[in-house]
Amino acid sequence: MAGEDGSEQGGGAAVEELIPEAPERGSADELLDAGAHSELDAMRHSTAHVMAEAVLDLFPGARLGIGPAIEDGFYYDFDLPRPLTPDDLAAIEDRMRESVAADHPFVRREIGFDDARALVEGRGQVYKVEILDDLATKARLADEPLPVTSFYEHGAFTDLCKGPHVASTGRIGPFRLLAVAGAYWRGDQARPMLQRIYGTVWPSDEELERYLWRREEARKRDHRRLGRELDLFSFHDVSPGSAFWHPKGQRIWRTLESAIRESQARRDYQEIATPMVVSQRLWQQSGHWDNYAENMFIVESEGQLFSLKPMNCPESTIIYRSHLRSYRDFPLRFSEFGRLHRNELSGTLSGLTRVRHFVQDDAHVYVRPDQLADEIEGLLGEITEVYDWFGLDPRYTFATKPDKALGDPAVWERAEGYIREAFERAGIAYTLKPKDGTFYAPKIDVQIEDALGRSWQTATIQVDLMMLPERFDLTYIDEHGEPQRPIAIHRAIYGSLERFIGILVEHYAGAFPLWLAPVQAVIVPIADRHVEPGRELAALLRGRGLQVEVDASDSRMQNKIRLAQEQKVPYMLVLGDREVESRTVALRARSGTQEQGVGWEAIADRLAREVAEKAR
Repeated sequence: MAGEDGSEQGGGAAVEELIPEAPERGSADELLDAGAHSELDAMRHSTAHVMAEAVLDLFPGARLGIGPAIEDGFYYDFDLPRPLTPDDLAAIEDRMRESVAADHPFVRREIGFDDARALVEGRGQVYKVEILDDLATKARLADEPLPVTSFYEHGAFTDLCKGPHVASTGRIGPFRLLAVAGAYWRGDQARPMLQRIYGTVWPSDEELERYLWRREEARKRDHRRLGRELDLFSFHDVSPGSAFWHPKGQRIWRTLESAIRESQARRDYQEIATPMVVSQRLWQQSGHWDNYAENMFIVESEGQLFSLKPMNCPESTIIYRSHLRSYRDFPLRFSEFGRLHRNELSGTLSGLTRVRHFVQDDAHVYVRPDQLADEIEGLLGEITEVYDWFGLDPRYTFATKPDKALGDPAVWERAEGYIREAFERAGIAYTLKPKDGTFYAPKIDVQIEDALGRSWQTATIQVDLMMLPERFDLTYIDEHGEPQRPIAIHRAIYGSLERFIGILVEHYAGAFPLWLAPVQAVIVPIADRHVEPGRELAALLRGRGLQVEVDASDSRMQNKIRLAQEQKVPYMLVLGDREVESRTVALRARSGTQEQGVGWEAIADRLAREVAEKAR
């Protein structure tokens, strides 16, 4: 069995790496965390300092927030007297280049706490004062001495910082400032809105240019833009954070839904549906009211409080308890495409990838303890199969008991042991994330990498020995006639269908594989007399389950083909006199390949087979 330190024993699953525990969100420790956990991160954090130096040169009264390294770059938050312009960013870049050319060394200096506070207060850096005051409060509560603080200097610039940094500003590689955005101090809407400058830096010009290309390509692939252009979905202020699905987008939705339903049917899932509006009592029983109420839409009716359900978990227990369960009933797999609502802040909404209304391909699987490892192994196989439909390679993280967990630590230890056993038996590597589980269960999360190398978190498996079984008093009768607790597994394969579709739109740049494309073929009649034969061919193809359109407009053939290509339709089937007479088509693929004289039955067989095989 794989050890927590990443060693392998017995040749089973490997713990690829250990993700360090993150500081508490919004804490002083998090604010001081430079995010510099690698050599490249240190360069990025150092560039953030050089940017802060340049901003102070241009805006002497600027007040500094924080400036960590992040994925692909860095940022720094500033309280400034006016909004920044593109010309300001260009001026800041010029000042930064002067500092890099000067090759100032980064020098670490430790200062006693009181002197450090006096230093930043004397410079009017109120946000740094607040960070130090929070550290002092934390030390007093823990009955510890006030901490010694560290500052980093380069040239005339000094900043409160834990580091690390590169040796000198001359070690900073090619950089570019990218954008300015608003950011509330400490992520709190009640606090001041700061200006956050984002930038990127790389060891070489080639890597910088490659990143800028990926960034521009990501802009072109933005699912919000493609959703409009391909007529898939739209968003409107009458329902913020909720997608309006157009016919083509709904076809993609239904194709994904049908595919996962077929997979679930083969695995003996039973589909259920539960109400969308649920009493406060149920959420109090589950613990969500105490831990999640700020994210719930609350509804009052006849003096009682209800919520639009933010998840399906507690509702499945109502159906579980509708019968006396026997040990012979397990595994009991309840699936549900539940419509969920979460009251996300308006500033965090982002197309399909962060919404308020969404649907999950949810399931709650109830098992006996002796079945758990087998069931998790089966779920890992289910994820592998489904993600292969899209050519995606799932990577796994295993998140363990958080500090604010419910229940007995011994029960958590058992659950985590079952997960490790399942990984071992499946021979699947994973990354360990200490203390990152939900408040009621350790979990397995799946990350995928899209065509641009971006990572997305999608599927999840959560092993629940407490929240549902204990709080809802779930039992079954064992072979000796005694009541026992089942184990509940919460799982989603796509996750949110909205988010998953948004990811796929960007991954494929809107050019979906045939089986998933909302329009799989467009029939292109060359003249009006070819329209009726085109409709006959369309009926034949639709009879094979294909999504087909006939372009009966009076546009010229080349315009019809160009429009189909712009809509990223996989195949164009051209009909002229010769093709109608011989019942063939001139086949044009989205890739640019062409084929003459393909029979109607042959093309129907070919496309139907490609769809059935989910060919990529």
